[in-house]
Amino acid sequence: TFMSIEVKFPGGVKVDAHIEPFVISTDQSVRGGGEGSAPAPFTLFLASLATCAGYYVKAFCDSRGLFSEGISLTMDTEYDPVNKMIGKIIIKIIVPMDFPEKYDNALINAANVCAVKQHLSEQIKVETTVVRK
Repeated sequence: TFMSIEVKFPGGVKVDAHIEPFVISTDQSVRGGGEGSAPAPFTLFLASLATCAGYYVKAFCDSRGLFSEGISLTMDTEYDPVNKMIGKIIIKIIVPMDFPEKYDNALINAANVCAVKQHLSEQIKVETTVVRK
């Protein structure tokens, strides 16, 4: 077994994933019948993609001796009303104005190596760009 996750139901519509030694708690929004005490499972799915991409961007910077201070990522989604699900995920790597432009494609490639992205269905497009602010 690669990984074992035990799921428990602590009350209401909360669902917890026990991944030793951690517990990842989820809930639904108040509108969705929950207490809004934790992110919803689908939100964690999206966060796992964003943080995985972030990890690979940080690892790239570290491997090149580039400062990662001032770098951040944002991730937005576009809804596909035909399929009634997310049709596009847009990841923006935000770098300082003085970050060397020659590394833009390498940052995008690093983010795209993300294992979470590699496991997504090909029906969902993941677009990664660099944005300076």
